[in-house]
Amino acid sequence: MSARVWLAFGLASFGWGTAGVGVRAAFDEGVPPLAMVALRAIIAAVAIFAFLQFVRGAVPRGQAEWRTGLVMSLFNLTLPFILFTLGYQYASAGFMGLLAALIPLATAVFAHFLLPDDPLYSGKVVGLVVALAGVGFLTLTGDSGLSEGGRPLVSLGLGIGAVVCIGMANIYAKKRSASYDPVEVTGMQFAIGAVLLTVITAVAEGWPSEITALGWLLVLYLALVGSVLPFLTYYWVLQHVSVTRAQIVAYLVPLVALASGIIVLDEKLEIGIAVGGALILLGVIITGVAERRFVRA
Repeated sequence: MSARVWLAFGLASFGWGTAGVGVRAAFDEGVPPLAMVALRAIIAAVAIFAFLQFVRGAVPRGQAEWRTGLVMSLFNLTLPFILFTLGYQYASAGFMGLLAALIPLATAVFAHFLLPDDPLYSGKVVGLVVALAGVGFLTLTGDSGLSEGGRPLVSLGLGIGAVVCIGMANIYAKKRSASYDPVEVTGMQFAIGAVLLTVITAVAEGWPSEITALGWLLVLYLALVGSVLPFLTYYWVLQHVSVTRAQIVAYLVPLVALASGIIVLDEKLEIGIAVGGALILLGVIITGVAERRFVRA
Protein backbone atom coordinates (compact mmCIF):
# COMPACT_ATOMS: atom_id res chain seq x y z
CA MET A 1 0.00 0.00 0.00
CA SER A 2 1.14 3.54 -0.71
CA ALA A 3 2.29 6.14 1.81
CA ARG A 4 -0.91 8.11 1.17
CA VAL A 5 -3.04 5.13 2.21
CA TRP A 6 -1.05 4.71 5.43
CA LEU A 7 -1.38 8.44 6.15
CA ALA A 8 -5.14 8.14 5.68
CA PHE A 9 -5.16 5.17 8.08
CA GLY A 10 -3.30 7.25 10.67
CA LEU A 11 -5.59 10.28 10.38
CA ALA A 12 -8.76 8.19 10.58
CA SER A 13 -7.43 6.23 13.56
CA PHE A 14 -6.44 9.37 15.44
CA GLY A 15 -9.80 11.04 14.86
CA TRP A 16 -11.93 8.06 15.85
CA GLY A 17 -9.52 6.93 18.59
CA THR A 18 -9.55 10.25 20.45
CA ALA A 19 -13.28 10.82 19.94
CA GLY A 20 -14.11 8.65 22.95
CA VAL A 21 -12.01 10.84 25.21
CA GLY A 22 -13.81 13.88 23.79
CA VAL A 23 -17.21 12.31 24.46
CA ARG A 24 -16.44 11.40 28.07
CA ALA A 25 -14.89 14.82 28.73
CA ALA A 26 -17.94 16.54 27.20
CA PHE A 27 -20.23 14.68 29.60
CA ASP A 28 -18.41 16.40 32.47
CA GLU A 29 -19.00 19.80 30.82
CA GLY A 30 -22.78 19.45 30.77
CA VAL A 31 -23.29 18.04 27.26
CA PRO A 32 -25.92 15.23 27.31
CA PRO A 33 -25.49 12.30 24.90
CA LEU A 34 -28.20 12.91 22.29
CA ALA A 35 -27.56 16.65 22.11
CA MET A 36 -23.87 15.86 21.72
CA VAL A 37 -24.36 13.66 18.67
CA ALA A 38 -26.87 16.10 17.14
CA LEU A 39 -24.55 19.10 17.55
CA ARG A 40 -21.65 17.02 16.28
CA ALA A 41 -23.58 16.15 13.12
CA ILE A 42 -24.81 19.72 12.57
CA ILE A 43 -21.33 21.25 12.81
CA ALA A 44 -19.81 18.54 10.62
CA ALA A 45 -22.52 18.99 7.97
CA VAL A 46 -21.99 22.76 7.86
CA ALA A 47 -18.21 22.32 7.56
CA ILE A 48 -18.41 19.81 4.71
CA PHE A 49 -21.06 21.68 2.73
CA ALA A 50 -19.10 24.92 3.12
CA PHE A 51 -16.10 23.11 1.63
CA LEU A 52 -18.20 21.74 -1.23
CA GLN A 53 -19.73 25.13 -2.00
CA PHE A 54 -16.72 27.41 -1.68
CA VAL A 55 -13.86 25.10 -2.70
CA ARG A 56 -15.51 22.82 -5.24
CA GLY A 57 -18.21 25.25 -6.30
CA ALA A 58 -21.16 22.85 -6.07
CA VAL A 59 -23.12 20.70 -3.64
CA PRO A 60 -24.54 17.24 -4.49
CA ARG A 61 -28.00 17.34 -6.09
CA GLY A 62 -28.53 13.93 -7.75
CA GLN A 63 -31.25 11.67 -6.35
CA ALA A 64 -29.02 8.59 -6.55
CA GLU A 65 -26.32 10.32 -4.49
CA TRP A 66 -28.82 11.37 -1.86
CA ARG A 67 -30.21 7.84 -1.63
CA THR A 68 -26.69 6.61 -0.91
CA GLY A 69 -26.29 9.38 1.65
CA LEU A 70 -29.56 8.40 3.33
CA VAL A 71 -28.56 4.76 3.78
CA MET A 72 -25.09 5.70 5.01
CA SER A 73 -26.54 8.30 7.35
CA LEU A 74 -28.81 5.77 9.03
CA PHE A 75 -26.35 2.89 9.39
CA ASN A 76 -22.94 4.57 9.47
CA LEU A 77 -23.78 7.69 11.45
CA THR A 78 -27.12 8.16 13.20
CA LEU A 79 -27.52 4.74 14.83
CA PRO A 80 -23.80 4.14 15.62
CA PHE A 81 -23.37 7.68 16.99
CA ILE A 82 -26.31 7.23 19.35
CA LEU A 83 -25.32 3.72 20.45
CA PHE A 84 -21.62 4.41 20.98
CA THR A 85 -22.24 7.73 22.76
CA LEU A 86 -24.75 6.14 25.14
CA GLY A 87 -22.22 3.37 25.76
CA TYR A 88 -19.56 5.88 26.82
CA GLN A 89 -21.73 6.78 29.81
CA TYR A 90 -21.08 3.36 31.36
CA ALA A 91 -17.58 2.36 30.20
CA SER A 92 -14.20 3.88 29.46
CA ALA A 93 -12.98 5.22 26.14
CA GLY A 94 -10.62 2.23 25.95
CA PHE A 95 -13.44 -0.28 26.53
CA MET A 96 -15.59 1.21 23.78
CA GLY A 97 -12.57 1.53 21.49
CA LEU A 98 -11.98 -2.20 21.80
CA LEU A 99 -15.55 -2.89 20.73
CA ALA A 100 -14.95 -0.71 17.68
CA ALA A 101 -12.16 -3.16 16.78
CA LEU A 102 -14.89 -5.72 16.05
CA ILE A 103 -16.04 -3.69 13.04
CA PRO A 104 -13.75 -5.51 10.54
CA LEU A 105 -15.01 -8.87 11.77
CA ALA A 106 -18.63 -7.82 11.33
CA THR A 107 -17.67 -6.46 7.92
CA ALA A 108 -16.00 -9.77 6.99
CA VAL A 109 -19.13 -11.74 7.92
CA PHE A 110 -21.41 -9.49 5.88
CA ALA A 111 -18.90 -9.43 3.00
CA HIS A 112 -19.03 -13.24 2.81
CA PHE A 113 -22.73 -13.14 2.04
CA LEU A 114 -22.95 -9.90 0.06
CA LEU A 115 -19.65 -9.48 -1.84
CA PRO A 116 -18.65 -12.24 -4.30
CA ASP A 117 -14.90 -11.49 -4.09
CA ASP A 118 -14.61 -11.44 -0.28
CA PRO A 119 -15.44 -14.93 1.10
CA LEU A 120 -15.30 -15.96 4.76
CA TYR A 121 -12.58 -18.63 4.50
CA SER A 122 -10.88 -20.53 7.34
CA GLY A 123 -8.40 -17.81 8.37
CA LYS A 124 -11.19 -15.31 8.86
CA VAL A 125 -13.21 -17.83 10.86
CA VAL A 126 -10.25 -18.38 13.22
CA GLY A 127 -9.88 -14.63 13.67
CA LEU A 128 -13.58 -14.28 14.38
CA VAL A 129 -13.51 -17.03 17.02
CA VAL A 130 -10.47 -15.51 18.78
CA ALA A 131 -12.05 -12.05 18.82
CA LEU A 132 -15.33 -13.42 20.16
CA ALA A 133 -13.34 -15.12 22.92
CA GLY A 134 -12.03 -11.67 23.80
CA VAL A 135 -15.57 -10.31 23.96
CA GLY A 136 -16.52 -13.23 26.17
CA PHE A 137 -13.61 -12.50 28.53
CA LEU A 138 -14.65 -8.85 28.74
CA THR A 139 -18.18 -9.95 29.60
CA LEU A 140 -17.16 -12.48 32.27
CA THR A 141 -14.76 -10.16 34.11
CA GLY A 142 -17.23 -7.28 34.25
CA ASP A 143 -14.47 -4.68 33.87
CA SER A 144 -15.56 -1.28 32.50
CA GLY A 145 -12.39 0.80 32.91
CA LEU A 146 -14.19 3.24 35.23
CA SER A 147 -13.57 3.66 38.95
CA GLU A 148 -17.31 3.92 39.60
CA GLY A 149 -20.59 3.91 37.71
CA GLY A 150 -19.52 1.31 35.17
CA ARG A 151 -22.11 -0.94 33.51
CA PRO A 152 -20.04 -2.97 31.05
CA LEU A 153 -22.84 -5.27 29.88
CA VAL A 154 -24.97 -2.29 28.87
CA SER A 155 -22.04 -0.71 27.04
CA LEU A 156 -21.22 -4.05 25.41
CA GLY A 157 -24.74 -4.41 24.03
CA LEU A 158 -24.81 -0.83 22.76
CA GLY A 159 -21.35 -1.16 21.21
CA ILE A 160 -22.09 -4.42 19.41
CA GLY A 161 -25.29 -2.91 18.02
CA ALA A 162 -23.22 -0.03 16.60
CA VAL A 163 -20.64 -2.47 15.19
CA VAL A 164 -23.32 -4.41 13.30
CA CYS A 165 -24.71 -1.19 11.81
CA ILE A 166 -21.27 -0.03 10.65
CA GLY A 167 -20.41 -3.46 9.24
CA MET A 168 -23.50 -3.36 7.03
CA ALA A 169 -22.74 0.24 6.02
CA ASN A 170 -19.19 -0.73 4.99
CA ILE A 171 -20.51 -3.34 2.58
CA TYR A 172 -23.01 -0.91 1.11
CA ALA A 173 -20.29 1.74 0.70
CA LYS A 174 -17.95 -0.73 -1.02
CA LYS A 175 -20.65 -1.98 -3.41
CA ARG A 176 -21.35 1.60 -4.48
CA SER A 177 -17.77 2.93 -4.23
CA ALA A 178 -17.54 3.63 -7.97
CA SER A 179 -20.68 5.79 -7.97
CA TYR A 180 -20.03 8.39 -5.27
CA ASP A 181 -17.57 11.06 -4.25
CA PRO A 182 -16.31 10.51 -0.66
CA VAL A 183 -16.58 14.18 0.31
CA GLU A 184 -20.09 14.48 -1.08
CA VAL A 185 -21.41 11.30 0.54
CA THR A 186 -19.88 12.33 3.87
CA GLY A 187 -21.60 15.71 3.65
CA MET A 188 -24.92 14.13 2.73
CA GLN A 189 -24.86 11.62 5.55
CA PHE A 190 -24.03 14.31 8.10
CA ALA A 191 -26.75 16.61 6.71
CA ILE A 192 -29.39 13.88 6.87
CA GLY A 193 -28.07 12.71 10.22
CA ALA A 194 -28.22 16.25 11.59
CA VAL A 195 -31.93 16.46 10.76
CA LEU A 196 -32.70 13.03 12.21
CA LEU A 197 -30.65 13.58 15.36
CA THR A 198 -32.11 17.05 15.94
CA VAL A 199 -35.63 15.61 15.91
CA ILE A 200 -34.65 12.66 18.12
CA THR A 201 -32.91 14.96 20.62
CA ALA A 202 -35.85 17.39 20.79
CA VAL A 203 -38.32 14.56 21.42
CA ALA A 204 -36.31 12.23 23.68
CA GLU A 205 -33.96 14.47 25.64
CA GLY A 206 -34.52 18.18 25.00
CA TRP A 207 -31.80 20.74 24.38
CA PRO A 208 -29.40 21.51 27.23
CA SER A 209 -29.63 24.93 28.86
CA GLU A 210 -26.09 25.06 30.19
CA ILE A 211 -22.98 23.94 28.33
CA THR A 212 -19.61 25.29 29.39
CA ALA A 213 -17.20 26.98 26.99
CA LEU A 214 -14.97 23.92 27.19
CA GLY A 215 -17.99 21.77 26.41
CA TRP A 216 -18.56 23.68 23.17
CA LEU A 217 -14.88 23.33 22.26
CA LEU A 218 -15.12 19.59 22.84
CA VAL A 219 -18.23 19.35 20.63
CA LEU A 220 -16.35 21.28 17.93
CA TYR A 221 -13.41 18.86 18.27
CA LEU A 222 -15.75 15.87 18.01
CA ALA A 223 -17.36 17.31 14.89
CA LEU A 224 -14.22 18.25 12.99
CA VAL A 225 -11.42 15.97 14.24
CA GLY A 226 -13.56 13.11 15.55
CA SER A 227 -16.02 13.02 12.64
CA VAL A 228 -15.19 14.93 9.44
CA LEU A 229 -11.50 13.99 9.33
CA PRO A 230 -11.88 10.21 9.85
CA PHE A 231 -14.98 9.87 7.68
CA LEU A 232 -13.39 11.65 4.73
CA THR A 233 -10.12 9.74 4.95
CA TYR A 234 -11.85 6.38 5.46
CA TYR A 235 -14.14 6.80 2.45
CA TRP A 236 -11.09 7.69 0.40
CA VAL A 237 -9.38 4.50 1.63
CA LEU A 238 -12.41 2.39 0.64
CA GLN A 239 -11.98 3.56 -2.94
CA HIS A 240 -8.32 2.49 -3.06
CA VAL A 241 -8.10 -0.85 -1.18
CA SER A 242 -10.32 -3.88 -0.49
CA VAL A 243 -13.08 -3.50 2.10
CA THR A 244 -11.41 -5.98 4.47
CA ARG A 245 -7.94 -4.46 4.14
CA ALA A 246 -9.43 -1.04 4.84
CA GLN A 247 -10.28 -2.35 8.30
CA ILE A 248 -6.62 -1.90 9.33
CA VAL A 249 -7.99 1.29 10.87
CA ALA A 250 -9.64 -0.93 13.46
CA TYR A 251 -6.21 -2.21 14.61
CA LEU A 252 -5.20 1.32 15.48
CA VAL A 253 -8.37 2.93 16.86
CA PRO A 254 -8.52 0.87 20.10
CA LEU A 255 -4.83 1.47 20.79
CA VAL A 256 -5.30 5.23 20.39
CA ALA A 257 -8.47 5.08 22.50
CA LEU A 258 -6.78 3.11 25.29
CA ALA A 259 -3.71 5.33 25.40
CA SER A 260 -5.59 8.63 25.21
CA GLY A 261 -8.11 7.51 27.85
CA ILE A 262 -5.37 6.55 30.29
CA ILE A 263 -3.29 9.69 29.62
CA VAL A 264 -6.05 12.31 29.44
CA LEU A 265 -8.83 10.91 31.65
CA ASP A 266 -6.82 8.69 34.01
CA GLU A 267 -8.89 5.65 33.03
CA LYS A 268 -8.02 2.21 34.40
CA LEU A 269 -6.43 -0.57 32.35
CA GLU A 270 -8.13 -3.51 34.08
CA ILE A 271 -7.33 -7.17 33.50
CA GLY A 272 -10.54 -7.81 31.56
CA ILE A 273 -9.86 -4.93 29.20
CA ALA A 274 -6.18 -5.88 28.80
CA VAL A 275 -6.71 -9.59 28.10
CA GLY A 276 -10.05 -9.26 26.32
CA GLY A 277 -8.67 -6.42 24.24
CA ALA A 278 -5.56 -8.41 23.33
CA LEU A 279 -7.73 -11.30 22.12
CA ILE A 280 -9.96 -8.97 20.11
CA LEU A 281 -6.97 -7.33 18.43
CA LEU A 282 -5.35 -10.73 17.82
CA GLY A 283 -8.53 -11.90 16.11
CA VAL A 284 -8.59 -8.80 13.93
CA ILE A 285 -4.92 -9.27 13.02
CA ILE A 286 -5.46 -12.95 12.14
CA THR A 287 -8.30 -11.90 9.88
CA GLY A 288 -6.10 -9.28 8.21
CA VAL A 289 -3.23 -11.73 7.64
CA ALA A 290 -5.63 -14.27 6.17
CA GLU A 291 -7.01 -11.59 3.84
CA ARG A 292 -3.55 -10.66 2.58
CA ARG A 293 -2.67 -14.32 1.91
CA PHE A 294 -5.93 -14.79 0.06
CA VAL A 295 -5.27 -11.72 -2.10
CA ARG A 296 -1.73 -12.93 -2.97
CA ALA A 297 -3.06 -16.38 -3.83
